[in-house]
Amino acid sequence: MSKPVSWFLVLFGVWSWFIWPNFLRNIWSDPRSFDGGPQPFFLVHLVLVVVSLAFGTAIAVIGIRGLRGSGRRTR
Repeated sequence: MSKPVSWFLVLFGVWSWFIWPNFLRNIWSDPRSFDGGPQPFFLVHLVLVVVSLAFGTAIAVIGIRGLRGSGRRTR
């Protein structure tokens, strides 16, 4: 994997960790999220955030491995 692609994947993972927690904070403060307990509106968005963070982390790990592996190539 090339270095530019690896960096793109790492930056995508960092971006995911920047965006999705902020999104969850906004959903948490939405009045539709809780009414005597978590509502389906909140639960659906919570699953979206968790899955997105998991994918973002996995993509960043692939990018980091790509960066680490790119230095080991012989010409």
